[in-house]
Amino acid sequence: MAITMTEPAAKHVADFLVNRGKGIGLRLGVKTSGCSGMAYVLEFVDVLNEDDEVFTDKGVSIIVDKKSLVYLNGTELDFVKEGLNEGFEFNNPNTDGECGCGESFSV
Repeated sequence: MAITMTEPAAKHVADFLVNRGKGIGLRLGVKTSGCSGMAYVLEFVDVLNEDDEVFTDKGVSIIVDKKSLVYLNGTELDFVKEGLNEGFEFNNPNTDGECGCGESFSV
């Protein structure tokens, strides 16, 4: 099982953690939401929970709870800039489909 990041994603997260002044990594999770059923959740982590799995890629810790890991195993997190827009993209091999706006997915 693994979660990975591209160089741009790792740099963005590492820079944000430095500017934030605290934190041990980035939590990647899922919640029930959106028109396709599930949505990604990202938040910075200061303290690990008992059921967390920690993956380290390019010097950045990615924290995933065990329930979310079932849906996220093999996911690559990317950070993309297109014109004036920028944000994270999820390359998740477990998805069956995504909604038109890209905010939610199904498995």
